[in-house]
Amino acid sequence: MSQALLKVQNLKKHYPISQGLLGQTTGHVKAVDGVSFEIAPGETLGLVGESGCGKTTTGRAILRLIEPTSGDVLFKSQHVTTLNQTKLRKLRRHMQIIFQDPYSSLNPRLTVGGILAEPLKIHKLADKSSRSEHIANLLKTVGLSPDAARRYPHEFSGGQRQRIGIARALAVEPELIIADEPVSALDVSIQAQIVNLLQDLQVQLGLTFLFIAHDLSVVRHISQRVAVMYLGRIVEIADRETLYNNPQHPYTQALLSSVPVPDPRLKRNRIILKGDVPNPANVPSGCPFHPRCSDATPDCKQIEPQLLDIDTNHRVACILKTEQAA
Repeated sequence: MSQALLKVQNLKKHYPISQGLLGQTTGHVKAVDGVSFEIAPGETLGLVGESGCGKTTTGRAILRLIEPTSGDVLFKSQHVTTLNQTKLRKLRRHMQIIFQDPYSSLNPRLTVGGILAEPLKIHKLADKSSRSEHIANLLKTVGLSPDAARRYPHEFSGGQRQRIGIARALAVEPELIIADEPVSALDVSIQAQIVNLLQDLQVQLGLTFLFIAHDLSVVRHISQRVAVMYLGRIVEIADRETLYNNPQHPYTQALLSSVPVPDPRLKRNRIILKGDVPNPANVPSGCPFHPRCSDATPDCKQIEPQLLDIDTNHRVACILKTEQAA
């Protein structure tokens, strides 16, 4: 991999559990528990996993929309987690987010023009005389008419609102965009349009994406590499073709077996996981996945697996797979 644009090192976000009149901390919900990865300039890394596995928390902790408990985030070798608010605001021009819900993420009291003007004012990127032209160009870039600037968010469809959200992220000319399930609230036909738009923008503007999603088909279409999360940890990370054609972690295998096949004549061996996802406030000892894994051994209950290389650009957190590769 070339020099990383974004480097995440052992990122954690633990929420304290308080009980009693004195609010004594009795435990922690480990929403993100030691996540590490890198993203190269111009790359799209897909981050996938079941609902509640910590994907969104990871994305927001990277941008410090929520403060991480520990770990480090480096953007172009600059330590994001230690910046004061003034320096963080300047850095956020280069790191933006597209939210999941295209309606609640837009201020209903502002026109689209007002929404897009806000980041321009904050970062002093366009003076008053050129602001309208800048906003019109942003709307054209995402496939909307410049006339949309005079309208309010409730006057648009879900797909159009998401385009406005994308325009807002692009307004400050960022290098990295964290797309937090940007198509999950949209119809399937609109999903394809938004995914294609993001791919076109990546080519035109040289953008880098962390694409968070639970739809494995969408992630395969847009990502060069894919990381799989389970219970706040990354359990497998590899390039797209390797991960989809040769998944190694039992959890990844189960996820991919659930992806619908468009040809009804083809049969897929569905892997049904036993039990439920453990409570992140009471993570199992050893491998967090062992209570649901059909391949688990007694060692899996005791040894906490590390994310290790089993092949070129293919890392897995499974003691059985890493022993076989050794």
